[in-house]
Amino acid sequence: MQIAFIGLGNMGAPMAANLVKAGYRVRVFDLVEGAMQALAAEGATPAGSARDAADGADVVISMLPAGAHVKSLYLGGDDQPGLLEALSGQPLIIDASTIAPEDAREVAGAAARHGLTCLDAPVSGGVGGARAGTLTFIVGGSEAGFNTARPMLEAMGRNVFHAGDSGAGQVAKICNNMLLGILMSGTAEALALGVENGLDPAVLSEIMKQSSGGNWALNVYNPWPGVMPQAPASNDYQGGFLVDLMSKDLGLATSLALTSRSPIPMGAQARNLYALHAGGGNGRLDFSSIQRFYRGGDTS
Repeated sequence: MQIAFIGLGNMGAPMAANLVKAGYRVRVFDLVEGAMQALAAEGATPAGSARDAADGADVVISMLPAGAHVKSLYLGGDDQPGLLEALSGQPLIIDASTIAPEDAREVAGAAARHGLTCLDAPVSGGVGGARAGTLTFIVGGSEAGFNTARPMLEAMGRNVFHAGDSGAGQVAKICNNMLLGILMSGTAEALALGVENGLDPAVLSEIMKQSSGGNWALNVYNPWPGVMPQAPASNDYQGGFLVDLMSKDLGLATSLALTSRSPIPMGAQARNLYALHAGGGNGRLDFSSIQRFYRGGDTS
């Protein structure tokens, strides 16, 4: 099976590499030439454009930063035709980006008018999960499309869920990432409070892990530097899931809440914290760097 993979960022590159390892023929495209060459060393085939990557593909997978990029790729704009106009055959389209549900539905609707099936399949698990092939895929779209996509998704992830119709994957992902932003900021706040009152952050982390405050951040992604060697916090918050992306996702949660008139007081607070943190020049750091915000109010 020939797969086109478009978007080789921190998440997309290891996802594409895992498809190669699983035996799929993968043609890749990214605006960064070095990203394509790194995948070529893994066994993928670089393409000169998204259209070239998708030419003759059985499946097209995209992993892009935001809804505007996804819509530009598939729908085009400024008198430039999108990929849907150029595809030959009837490849299955899987967009693994995290975008607004209405954007996912718009792309899926346009694909359907071209006789194509498009799934929204955002992921959870971070860069570590992408590298290890242990991601969670949250899929919206037809059941038939989901069943076709499942073997490929399982080559990149450990858990694969069918959330419902088009856009449902994005709704579930937005809810998950809102909770992630809340728990990470809460964990950082608790750690800062303990340290400022004389506790060792590693000892406090272990206590909370084994108590009612235990959560994913404490278990695998501790935000305090030096507590967990493999976490971004111990690498000056480099790599991982960017503050800018968390801010984007919390903004998506706010928009979704406005649409459904749902109260999200804690989600709104997390969004404000991350917006302030990003505004301090931290947008390219890992989202666990919110810990810096609580260390004497430092946002730098």
